[in-house]
Amino acid sequence: MIKFGTSGWRGIIAEDFTYDNVRRVSQAIAKLAKEETSEPAIIIGYDTRFMSEDFAKTCACVLAGNGVKALLCKRDTPTPVLSYEVIRSKLTGAVNFTASHNPYLYNGIKYSPSWGGPALPQTTQKIEEYCAAISTQDVQIADFDEALKNKLIEKYDPRGAYLKRIKQLINFKAIKKANIKAAVDVLHGTGNDYLDALLDMAGIRQKTINKNRNPLFDGRSPEPSVGNLKELLALVKKESFKLGLSTDGDADRFGIIDSNGEFIQPNQIIPILLYHLNKTRGWKGIAARSVMTSHFIDKTAQSLGGIEVRETPVGFKYIGDIMVNNAADFIIGGEESGGLTIRGHIPEKDGILACLLALEAVAMNKKPLSAILKDIEKSTGKIYTERLNFHLSQEIMDNFRNKLKTSEISEMAGLKVQKKIDIDGDKFILDDNTWIGVRLSGTEPVVRVYAETDSPTKMKKLLKFGKEFVYAQ
Repeated sequence: MIKFGTSGWRGIIAEDFTYDNVRRVSQAIAKLAKEETSEPAIIIGYDTRFMSEDFAKTCACVLAGNGVKALLCKRDTPTPVLSYEVIRSKLTGAVNFTASHNPYLYNGIKYSPSWGGPALPQTTQKIEEYCAAISTQDVQIADFDEALKNKLIEKYDPRGAYLKRIKQLINFKAIKKANIKAAVDVLHGTGNDYLDALLDMAGIRQKTINKNRNPLFDGRSPEPSVGNLKELLALVKKESFKLGLSTDGDADRFGIIDSNGEFIQPNQIIPILLYHLNKTRGWKGIAARSVMTSHFIDKTAQSLGGIEVRETPVGFKYIGDIMVNNAADFIIGGEESGGLTIRGHIPEKDGILACLLALEAVAMNKKPLSAILKDIEKSTGKIYTERLNFHLSQEIMDNFRNKLKTSEISEMAGLKVQKKIDIDGDKFILDDNTWIGVRLSGTEPVVRVYAETDSPTKMKKLLKFGKEFVYAQ
């Protein structure tokens, strides 16, 4: 069964993610595209995973076989680049072959419709329904060389237009004037020759590591988390870089290390950048965050004034939807997992933009990110946020899911539950500064427990309770 999760359909290569299934999904997308417009055109991208370019070529042949023009990227391409190209060239949509930050054995398909953001549930449900009705024999496939000759497939390069747009959004003049030196880790992903190239164009001294293609990602997940950025952290400390910048496998997520070698959590970066955009550009209006993202954003917005925070289900498509429907008032949208966009950009997360915006914040505020964070905390107070990931057996996962559905939970970690939010997962508000969130991953056999409070002592109690809560039968 083809099932789209938070960010597309993902599966284990050769087990679920096979040529036959890729053809079925491509056939379904072709059907959807032809229903939406008489002359559909779809851009196809891919990441650096095993056989991603071959799967992309297969998709192009299916689209061409159905009379849908396929713009096949010449090289591995970040998700935000495809999103921007859909909007800029008014395309029907984008298909990207990527499993983003997931381990090397996964691949996946992200679909973005004409508005440029990740497909909303009503769209992915249609694709799923079409896939269920499509057999291998139903798929129409064009010969690749013939389709190229007939211009139903076109080899395409969206890189230049995207780089030009980023240079319009970021104050490169201020960054260059600040004479900042940055270290970059693209984690063997698609950020290579994008993030580092933009820094070079701006005349910024930089050093980039892990630029080569490695489909095994050194045995790690290509996720810019503190555990995966030890090499970058050591480099920042050793060579006294002002910032360490990183993007994930498809460059839609970010990871940032301060000049002191400290990993700054996305839950902190988003409020820092909201503060920066308000102070330097005077932006007011709407900030959006997903339900499991820190309330530090809310407290920052409250201290600045004139900013409304909207809470969404997990998945950047919901933030993108708010952005599109409130384009003039939108300031920033972000998720604790490392996704972010700003006014005037795409309704999709962009790790490249986020890294450059952090660089701009350091340059224009003339102080490290940790110092900007302290300035904000003078108004908001200190906020502690943690996330635990539990890899569970199917039996424990099922038992836990059933417990969440059937149990009446009135107290957690010795604190009374004041309110429960269940727009995505289960979020228990315990007092003004404390909450626990629980969510089952849509892409992996993982339960995530989120905790937020105002003291290290309370955080220790919350995390202990969270672990016991997951495993108690």
